[in-house]
Amino acid sequence: GLLLTGIGALAHFVALLGRGMAADPNRVPWGNMYEFTLSGTFFVALIFLVTNRRWRLSWLGPIVVGFVLVVMLANVLWLYEPVAPLTEALESYWLVIHVVSAVIATGAFTLGAFTSLLYLLKARSTKDKGYLARLPDLPALDRISYRMHAFGFPVWTFGVLISGPIWAHQAWSSYWNWDPKEVWTFVIWVIYAAYLHARATTGWSARSANYLAIVGFGAILVNYMVVNVFFVGQHSYSGM
Repeated sequence: GLLLTGIGALAHFVALLGRGMAADPNRVPWGNMYEFTLSGTFFVALIFLVTNRRWRLSWLGPIVVGFVLVVMLANVLWLYEPVAPLTEALESYWLVIHVVSAVIATGAFTLGAFTSLLYLLKARSTKDKGYLARLPDLPALDRISYRMHAFGFPVWTFGVLISGPIWAHQAWSSYWNWDPKEVWTFVIWVIYAAYLHARATTGWSARSANYLAIVGFGAILVNYMVVNVFFVGQHSYSGM
């Protein structure tokens, strides 16, 4: 299963590379929501494969692969856009820095959310057989979730609150414009900051902190599927 996942991730990377090379002139494959989704799902699979070598996360494989498969199917069916040149606003080296940071952090947050969800399900389960029973014990699940979020948070901070405003100042002569996308990415940052604070504060149970982690992932989904599509602003590059 892990070998097939690795082969799929390699094909996924080739698809990303081909998407960028198909444009004239060649460009990075981050021009619309179809390409962003293709990149985001690739990094979810890549981070899973990389961290699996250290933490033995094969038990997370079915969820990761299922998630990537469903999202890619939806991407092809509803978000596909023909290859086109980048819009003028995206023609900057900051695009690479900003987007790579964001998708790496999102990949880590996604895996952390899956682990948090499994933690909560296992905590409620009384069965001694089945998938949940084969998972690592609760402290191990909690520890893995925390490590994923602790890695993703500084990367997200750099990607959306440091490199993003710098690029915005170059493009629009202002570091912060109260754009819907900017506001919501800050909301996501606050939620994950609260999660990390909860983990470091006595009185907060691991269960409550894992609920907060899932809320943060829900905010990411709202940011991507609602704000990107239905809110018009300076970040309206969905292509829809």
